[in-house]
This record gives sequence, C-alpha cells and structure tokens, in this order.
Amino acid sequence: MFRLLSVAFAALFSLVAILVLAAGPAFAQAHSDRVQAANNDTVSVISGGIGGTYIRIAADLQAELDDIDNLRILPIVGKGSIKNIEDLLYLRGVDIAIVQSDVLTYLRNKEIHEDIQNRVNYVTKLYNEEFHLIARRDITSIKQLRGKKVNFGGKGSGTYMTSETVFGALGIDVKPFSHGYEDALEKVRTGQLDAMVYVAGKPASIFTAVKKSDGLHIVPVPYTKKLQQSYLPAKLSAKDYGNLVLTKDPVDTIAVGAVMAVFNWKPKTGRYYRVKRFVENFFTRFDEFQKAPRHQKWREVNLAAELPGWRRYSVAKDWLDANRAQTLAEAPTNQQRKLFKAFQAYLESRGRTVVLSQADQKELFNKFIQWNETVTNAN
Repeated sequence: MFRLLSVAFAALFSLVAILVLAAGPAFAQAHSDRVQAANNDTVSVISGGIGGTYIRIAADLQAELDDIDNLRILPIVGKGSIKNIEDLLYLRGVDIAIVQSDVLTYLRNKEIHEDIQNRVNYVTKLYNEEFHLIARRDITSIKQLRGKKVNFGGKGSGTYMTSETVFGALGIDVKPFSHGYEDALEKVRTGQLDAMVYVAGKPASIFTAVKKSDGLHIVPVPYTKKLQQSYLPAKLSAKDYGNLVLTKDPVDTIAVGAVMAVFNWKPKTGRYYRVKRFVENFFTRFDEFQKAPRHQKWREVNLAAELPGWRRYSVAKDWLDANRAQTLAEAPTNQQRKLFKAFQAYLESRGRTVVLSQADQKELFNKFIQWNETVTNAN
C-alpha cells in the first residue's frame, strides 16, 4: 500500500513538473511583456522636498495625467535643482525634472556636465519661486547677517545655489550651513542659526506652523542691479504668511523661475515616445491644472513663454507651433488677454456672443490670428 502511494505521489510530482516546465517560457514571456509595458507607460517626475512647492506640482501632474493615454505618472522626492539635473542626466527612469531657471547658467559657469545646454531642454517655464529669508526679529536687514550663520539648504539644492549667488552678488560674507529645512527652521527659532533661506513658490507649507510667538519674520532682500541680471522682483505679504509678515506693507524679495526640464531624447527612441505622450497630454489638458484643487501657482503659468538661456524641447515646440492660436487665446499674459477681450467685445458689438459658444469664439479667434499673421507677413 505504501509503495502504491509512493508511486502515485511520484507520478503526480512528475506531472506537475512537466506542466511547470511547459508553462515556463510562456510565463517568462508574459512577465517580460508586463515589465516592458509598465516601463513604457511610466513617466517619472523628480521634484523637491516634502515641504516645498515642487512636490505639489508633481502630485498635480499625477492627479491629472495618471491613466490618461495609459500613462502612469510617478512623482519622486528630489534633492534640489543641481541634483535633479544630475539625476535627469544619469539616473535610470527619470524623465522630467522640476528645477530653477538659473541652474543651467550655474552649471555652465562651474563647468559641470559637458554640453549641458544641448543635453537638457525645457518643456515650459512654470512659475516664479520666491526667495524666503527667515531670521529672528532683531535682524532687520540682510546686511546684518555678515559673518553670521545662515542655512543655505542641502549642497546641490537649488536653494543652496541661489543663496550662494545672491549673497555673493550683494557682497555679504556669511557662514553657510546645510541642514534640512525643517531642522534649520527650528535652529533659527532656538538661536543656533541666525537665519535660513528657502527658495519655493509661495505659500510654502513649511512655514504654516510658525507662530507669532516664535519671534521670527521675513527679512527684505534689496533688488540691486547685480541681482537684476538673473532674478525678478517679488513681494511676500501677510496674506501669504500671516505670522512672518507683521507689517501692513509686503516685504520686498526676489524670485527665480521654476522650469519643467527634460532630457533631450532623440526621435525613434523609446524614451522619446514616452515623453512625447506626456508633453502632448499635459499641454492638451492644461486648462484642468488651473482649476481647484490644483496648486494656485499653476495660474501663473504661460505655456508659450520663452525662457532665456534654455532651448525648448522639440516635442513642446512642435505642439505650440501647431496650436499657436489656441495658446494665444488661453495664455495669461496681459497683451494676449487684451487681444482676446477686444475680440470678444467686437463680437458683442455685432450681437454674435449670444449665438456663439465659448468654443466657437475661440475657433473664430484662431481664424482671426491666422488672418492677422498672413496680413502681417505680407506687409
């Protein structure tokens, strides 16, 4: 009886082994196909730290584009602009990087990463990021920080890069530190640091927990001639930070542009087609990013805005060229808004707006743009 059971088990085991061996190649092929499909459809976006705006922007990209055209958007917490560019160049799987606009100039000047301008392009300029200089209230001028301990953030981060540039341009020598931003904020509270810098789109969530009783405030940054070469003037108000701006008037500071950067993948490569799908869907659905609950900084974005010192990625340029009239109608620049409003006023004077839908108005406006270009070129 025992011998019969042994023979039966041996036969069963042999049958299972035969089935597994027979199914092996098919299973391996199916597994390989799933791996390839997952990677072909996934676009990774390297952003910034948890308390900043970059990660919020990456999360919005995921919320709007995930499952569109079978795409999967994977936000990654990054270590700042310089490191994000390095990851974009060398780290497998990183397709998009959110960085500061002054990073390419910084890398070129430092002669880091050969031929960087041709290897890294931009999809679009995003928004402006404000320079937050936080100190105790006894420090009322940036000049008072000469020789003091100031946190610049992690080495390789955009904040460290911009801090180094700004204090250098102003001729103010400080002792730079590289603590994490949350740790730095606590050290400024307790007096272990004299100040900290954080470059992020306002309002930055890291400062929402600051209390008036903490004795901190935002120190003004003068918009000097040397800073005008790379930065824009900006203001931070009590509406942005009620516990850090204690005056009725906003505090002067500077701002640097945030950029959606991409590696310059050439056509007929797998990564090129993946990024192409991402860019085209992002541009097509851009209106959705300017609605709640997406971050308010999306409302500052003009897809057609040029970015000095950078080259537009070919896919983005092609889309904008093909949809130029629509982009003009929707772009948030004052000149373009005035043009479209004037066009709508013309329609209203003719009694047309009652008949035409918003979509029909834009279509007619597109034809007007095309006609205007023809007339302009002819002259």
